[in-house]
Parts: sequence; C-alpha cells; structure tokens
Amino acid sequence: MRDNNPKPAIGFFERYLTVWVLLCIVAGILAGRALPAVFQGIARLEVAQVNLPVGVLIWVMIIPMLVKIDFGALAQVKSQWRGIGVTLAINWLVKPFSMALLGAVFIRHVFVAWLPPEQLDSYIAGLILLAAAPCTAMVFVWSQLCKGDPYFTLSQVALNDTIMIVAFAPLVALLLGLASITVPWDTLMVSVGLYIVVPVILAQVLRKWLLAGGVAAFERAAAKLGPYSIAALLLTLVLLFAFQGEAITSQPLVIAMLAVPILIQVLFNSGLAYWLNRQLGVPHCVAGPSSLIGASNFFELAVATAISLFGFQSGAALATVVGVLIEVPVMLLVVAIVNRSQHWYEAKA
Repeated sequence: MRDNNPKPAIGFFERYLTVWVLLCIVAGILAGRALPAVFQGIARLEVAQVNLPVGVLIWVMIIPMLVKIDFGALAQVKSQWRGIGVTLAINWLVKPFSMALLGAVFIRHVFVAWLPPEQLDSYIAGLILLAAAPCTAMVFVWSQLCKGDPYFTLSQVALNDTIMIVAFAPLVALLLGLASITVPWDTLMVSVGLYIVVPVILAQVLRKWLLAGGVAAFERAAAKLGPYSIAALLLTLVLLFAFQGEAITSQPLVIAMLAVPILIQVLFNSGLAYWLNRQLGVPHCVAGPSSLIGASNFFELAVATAISLFGFQSGAALATVVGVLIEVPVMLLVVAIVNRSQHWYEAKA
C-alpha cells in the first residue's frame, strides 16, 4: 500500500491547523454575535438529539481519515508486539484515567475560582472524551516526521480502531461515572454508532472501491479527500464558537486553563511510552510512532461526541475544541524531542 517515494510529511492545512482554529474562533464569535437567529435555527435542526448539519460535517471529517486504514494490517501486529503492547497500555489503561485525574485536579481545585461553576462537570467530561479515543489520521503524519516504521503505524492504528468500536462507549461511561457525571447511555450509544461504526463501514467500502482502480489511483484520491476533512472540521468549529462566543468573551482565560491538563497529559503519556519502549529494547523507528500514538487524540470524534452528549454550548464541546487548538504545536514539539533524542535512545542498545 505504501510506496518508497518521498511525500510531504505534513500538508499545508495540517501544518497551520492552529492558525485556522484561531481564525475560526474569531469568525465564529463574530458570526454568532451578528446573526444569532441563524445559528439558533441551525441548533434546532436535530433528530434524536443529533444535530443534522454537524452530523454531516462529522462524517466528512472522519471518513477520509478512516479510508486510509487497512484492517488487513492487523496480521502484522505480532511482529512488533512489544511496541504494540506499550501503545495499547498507554492508550487504554493510562491516558483516559490520567486525563480524568488531571481534569479533576485542575478544574475542580486549581482553577475552580476562575471557572463558571455550572460548567465544571462539562469541562471534565470534554477532557475525558478527548483522551478516550486514540488518534487515527494525524498519526501517519507524526510517524513520517519521526521516521517511524510505516507498517507498525498502520497495524497499530488498525488495532486501535478495532478496539475503539467496542471499548469507547464503556470507557467513557466508566470515567464519567467515576467523575460523578450522569451518563446519557442512549445518546452515547447513538454517537458510537454514528461516529465510529457507520463511518468505519462506509470508509472501508469506499476504500475497496478506490483500490479497484489501483494503488496509485487510491493514493491520489486519498490525498484529494484530505482537505475536505480539514474544511469540515473548521466549519464545525465556526458553528461551535458561534454558540460559545458569549462565554469565551466573558471569560477569555478559560481556553488557557483547559489547555493546561491537555498539555500535561500529552507530554506525560508520550514520555512514558517512549521510556517504556526503551526499557523493552524496542527499535527507535517503532518507539517514535508508539509514543506519538499514545499521546495524540482522535479530536474529531471527541468534538462530535461532546456535541451529541452535551450540546453546542456546553463546556464539554469547548474543552474538545481546545484539544484541536493545541494538537499540532504540541505534537510537533513531541516529534522534535523524539528525533533529537535518538542517540540517547539507541545508546541503551
């Protein structure tokens, strides 16, 4: 599936994602203030608590990413079982619980005096949703940037997506329950069906159809679909900030405070995964993507689920958007650390 020709590791839209998100914040706030009736009408377009415009945008966001996943790569899992094991442990046993803990510490204690009390639970819920789903598409970018083994990356992402289909809802419900947040099980299950199960099926059908034209044609089609995914994400953010504008302008430091636990958990989980791989003698080309997969998040899914469970104007939706805001600069920092520490990493061997 992957050729040996060098390709740009990170596209124009992805490289400047933080800039686009900041512009969407401004555009959304201004649009929400100028056209409140329009956005209130959009918010009312719901079926079974699912907002239809956002539902369409989420599919456009997620499906191009899932098209890249080859579930046949699961057969390769056994060849790098140590790196796979470390990443799975971080993704499913450490990251969600560490984020729930960090959220409780910072939201309920450190920053509690500066945050609206009615949104505390919602902020924590958003942080949990952000950490509960491992990253999918952007992992390939981070892996390329740290010269990671592409076959390990592909097999790890395929395995994570398979696990996510059955584990995402129970894990989110468990962590929300531990945080004393009411779990809307019906809405949660609808979200899993709409934003994981159905997109995975559609993406694999589309993948098979595109591959019928050959690998080169598939690569070209996948590249063309990428910008649609980013555009759908940005349009969703405009809608979110159109509803969040008043809350943000009244408390502009909320975004900075929400970014703190996200930043800490990324650095902690990537560092822990990197160190564990080194202790187990895993090659650097596997340890790099392993630590990056263990740290990054499937923020598109988190945004979609937060909107479905708690609504456009919730603190949960805002918290997941903060994850989008800092994803690229923080992960580029982690990539730089992985690359510059290669000599230290391999000195142990």
